[in-house]
Amino acid sequence: MKDDPNPPPSPAAPAAPPPSDLSELRSLDDIIEHFIGNFGLKQLIQSVLLSFAWFFDAQQTFISVFTDAKPEWICNNHFSSTTTCNSTANICRLPKESWSWKTPAHASIVSDWSLECAGPVITALPSSSYFLGCLVGGFVLATLADSFFGRKNTLVLSTLIMSVSGLLTAASTNIWMYVGLRFVSGFGRSNVGICALVHASELVGKKWRQKVGVFGFLFCSFGFLSLPLIAFLIRGSSWRFMYIWTCSPCVLYSFVLYFSANESPRSMSSKKNINLTERFFENCIRENIDDDRRIYSILLGKKWALRRLAASVVVGFGVGMAYYGMPLGLGSLSFGNLYLSVALNAASELSAEVLLFIVIGKLKRRGSLIGLCLLSGVCGSASVFAVGLEGVEMGLELVSFFSVCIAFNVLLIYVVELFPTRVRSTAMSVVRGSTLVGGLVGPIVVGVAGGKNGGSLAYVVFGAAIAVCGFTVVLLPETTGKTLCDYMEEEEARDGE
Repeated sequence: MKDDPNPPPSPAAPAAPPPSDLSELRSLDDIIEHFIGNFGLKQLIQSVLLSFAWFFDAQQTFISVFTDAKPEWICNNHFSSTTTCNSTANICRLPKESWSWKTPAHASIVSDWSLECAGPVITALPSSSYFLGCLVGGFVLATLADSFFGRKNTLVLSTLIMSVSGLLTAASTNIWMYVGLRFVSGFGRSNVGICALVHASELVGKKWRQKVGVFGFLFCSFGFLSLPLIAFLIRGSSWRFMYIWTCSPCVLYSFVLYFSANESPRSMSSKKNINLTERFFENCIRENIDDDRRIYSILLGKKWALRRLAASVVVGFGVGMAYYGMPLGLGSLSFGNLYLSVALNAASELSAEVLLFIVIGKLKRRGSLIGLCLLSGVCGSASVFAVGLEGVEMGLELVSFFSVCIAFNVLLIYVVELFPTRVRSTAMSVVRGSTLVGGLVGPIVVGVAGGKNGGSLAYVVFGAAIAVCGFTVVLLPETTGKTLCDYMEEEEARDGE
């Protein structure tokens, strides 16, 4: 029998099944997206849970705007008509019985512990001590997240230290006890934002990584915005309640985080040669041990990594000084309502985060960071020409702060993209540490220069610092649209370093 010259068409070939061999997948991004999807409900819940740590981070960072504020004072009736007591007088040269605070003495540590004449260094010491704690904790705890301890455990430990020490701060009996506990709180807080940002970014594929990174910044803005609301609701009450109301929920959050959050698969895979299976990604929790830790030597052993780190540290110092210092100086401006001015700054930061969430996917890191630093510097310095013009002065401060908020967040996202997984948390800790050095200097600048030239001189210093430091960004490569690397060798091969 002859073959049919017109045989029936062959059935369509079945669709190629998903790769069964992980070696067919080119990168860890491909593996993550293959097993757990690009971005589903589970990833959303985990990302929100982790990013919420920024809410408490912001509260403890800016809480001193209210707890350490210098209250307004008035002359007592018996002395108000005399020449010895008037609104321009130095209260340190007036008899104690000739004046009194407008608000209850327990509303601020300055009035509660009679620090009005202690000098700017002493009154700035609690805030500087907090940032010093952040700096020390950043270096001491930096490699924990990259080591056997893992991202999740480091984040839980950090939030617990920050919140418990914050509750103890409410029991302080003098300025020195208060300064010490603020240092401990800052020590714990040092890794909160870093771990939350890196951990959340590593739980999703590359398409959503940038926007997930902005989640934390949004929660940071809400945390900042909650402070003037809490302060207004408990106005007239003791400053101690500010710590109680902000730290108690954080303790509860730490336990929820421990029992609900998953460990980062990317972090675990970079530390050991782990077989990434479907069961692993369903659980996302596995103990892992890495006995040989030399993170800093790995990071500093490459010239390209050292160059990137040094440039990021310089720009981080300028950005940190402006970001942390500007809210602390609001009380020295001619704009009289502290609650409103802080709320406006918090709303400015929130709008900056929303804008960043929309444009982050297309935003060029290097060019935008230089432009934002310059804009913030120019507006901050220009406030010296608007002394006495409340609306103009406040408007310039808001634009300057709006710019520095975006610059701060772009810098953190930039650093995530500049370094491979192996050293990412450590690099983030170092850069975050440089922002904290700026934050440490910020309260001193406000204390020394905040009372001069209508309070605007401090903003001139902030503006000059961020503008000058921002130019070091030209030493960094553009990272927009590039895939994250897991190892130093991959980064070198990708960028030709």
